[in-house]
Amino acid sequence: MIPKNPKYKETIIKKLEKQYFMHHIGFDLTLIEPGKVQGSLMIQEKHLQQNGFLHGGVTSTVADLVMGFAAYTLVSEHEGTVTSDLKIAYLRPGIGDKIIAEGYVIKQGNLLYYCEANIYCLNGEEQTLIARGYSTMCAIKV
Repeated sequence: MIPKNPKYKETIIKKLEKQYFMHHIGFDLTLIEPGKVQGSLMIQEKHLQQNGFLHGGVTSTVADLVMGFAAYTLVSEHEGTVTSDLKIAYLRPGIGDKIIAEGYVIKQGNLLYYCEANIYCLNGEEQTLIARGYSTMCAIKV
């Protein structure tokens, strides 16, 4: 994958300042590479649903974030990305202390970017794949 913006990492770091919802839930990006982004979140009580599992909304939010920023690494300096289509497959309950989300661009186009995400839950040393995400991200002028 070849970024259209050679300063993609700096651009994303600047854009992260205004990612208010991401900060609100406590999600942070830990890796930014062309076509690939990774992040993590320490699970707190506010992230849980009524049975004590990670809420599906948190899972889909972090999947959307890493896929969107993975696409963002490849657009030009005067473009951003928005989610055009999002699908989440919940595979197992989210039980643990931390989640790790990895987002990848699997096909780079001029306007559309096809992405996938893996969401893992860490429970001590055990890492479990709890969800897979699929999205189409659309490049927009900003």
